[in-house]
Amino acid sequence: MVDNSIAMEKKGELRSVFLPFLSTSHIIPLVDMARLFAMQGVDVTIITTPQNANVFQKSVDLDSSRGRLIRTHVVNFPAAEVGLPPGIETLNLDTPREMISRIYMTLALLQPQFEQLFHHLRPDFIVTDMFHPWTVEAAAKLRIPRIMFHGASYLALSAAHAIEQYAPHLAAKSDSDWFMLPGLPDKLEMTRLQLPDWLRSSNQYTELMKTIKESEKKSYGSLFNSFYDLESAYYEHYKSVMGTKSWGIGPVSSWANQDASDKATRGHAKVEEEGWLKWLNTKAESSVLYVSFGSMNKFPRSQLVEIARALEDSGKDFLWVVRKKEGAGEGESFLEEFEKRVKESKKGYLIWGWAPQLLILENPAIGGLVTHCGWNTVMESVNAGLPMVTWPLFAEQFFNEKLVVDVLKIGVSVGAKEWRNWNEFGGEVVKRQDIANAIGLMMKEENGEQRRRAKTLSEAAKRAIQEGGSSHNNIKELIQELHQIKLSKPQEPTTNL
Repeated sequence: MVDNSIAMEKKGELRSVFLPFLSTSHIIPLVDMARLFAMQGVDVTIITTPQNANVFQKSVDLDSSRGRLIRTHVVNFPAAEVGLPPGIETLNLDTPREMISRIYMTLALLQPQFEQLFHHLRPDFIVTDMFHPWTVEAAAKLRIPRIMFHGASYLALSAAHAIEQYAPHLAAKSDSDWFMLPGLPDKLEMTRLQLPDWLRSSNQYTELMKTIKESEKKSYGSLFNSFYDLESAYYEHYKSVMGTKSWGIGPVSSWANQDASDKATRGHAKVEEEGWLKWLNTKAESSVLYVSFGSMNKFPRSQLVEIARALEDSGKDFLWVVRKKEGAGEGESFLEEFEKRVKESKKGYLIWGWAPQLLILENPAIGGLVTHCGWNTVMESVNAGLPMVTWPLFAEQFFNEKLVVDVLKIGVSVGAKEWRNWNEFGGEVVKRQDIANAIGLMMKEENGEQRRRAKTLSEAAKRAIQEGGSSHNNIKELIQELHQIKLSKPQEPTTNL
């Protein structure tokens, strides 16, 4: 169990509010962070909307039953005011494209209500997702610290900063020519096609990212789901170029979810395991490939066919998480036929929808994974000590691939060439031969060096969250700082609300 020695003398003496963004990949790590603060004796209130609360409420209820001061404050989502049907509150794979802008509109409508809640709940500090930059001014009005949560790696944000500062991509002769990312601790190369579109040329998102960066510089500091031994050079580099405080307190998933009950209820997990565990337990140690592309990805049928053929060609047993989508049609019917075939041969197992990833990755049968390089999955894979086949798609994932393949050397690239938006297919189809080759390189038994490095990082990840480890010390020091800030403020008379 986690040491609770840094709990305050009086329970609930340090009060906090956590405000996640409306996207599962952002909600889960920030809620895990909120739970870590509650584990350390801080009184925690998480503010969100009804559908988004469903993502994590079981975890909060479990923590509350353990005597931790944590709760969810649910705010009604004003769907009707912007013409959204009931239940559409989250930016994910199933969000109809024409409704994305309306979800952002509701966030603007909710802002005054969030601010009013900050005032009413009287927190001593707030932790908010990067996509709520306005909260830095809200915190300033209340004269409390605002801490910003980043859902990415230190390397990814350092690389994006280098692009903004030096614009090395403009000197490349073509979109597919390699150029060096200047000013970073390692020599890393990319192409223009691999850069997020907002870094290639200015657009609306570029302006939003500038606003986010400005809000970070005005904040008390930033929190990352990372740990010092994983990317120490970028940890220091990022703090230096930003000129702000920052704390890596990861891996948050393994720290906040130490019991089997935590892992089983995390996210959209179902109580029953529907056969995947039984199938996995029939397999030899480190023999199964786990394939998952996160909660926000969609592939066209042409790409699904290439993945399916590559998995069969690889000769490896595999567990593939497939996102069920509205209107997928022939893509899904193809996969259903594929599923029947691999079930008969006992070579593969398909999980449709949400998968209990923490439980899967810690199963001894898993030998590696194919991943989109979403930061949550990278951290969970590192914690499990698993090498990766990297297939970045959108957001900052091509930067994360550089960390996994070039810096940590625990991954094999599938050779993806084209960045795309999370809600688009993109024009690139990665061929089965390239996929199968990468799988073969990563899974082959004689490739012990990658596997050894992954195991070493896993041990470092586990040390980081133990008492005396870097992440444990970081959260301890941050809470002590926040406590001192509270004590240094003049006492205000309490009023009955």
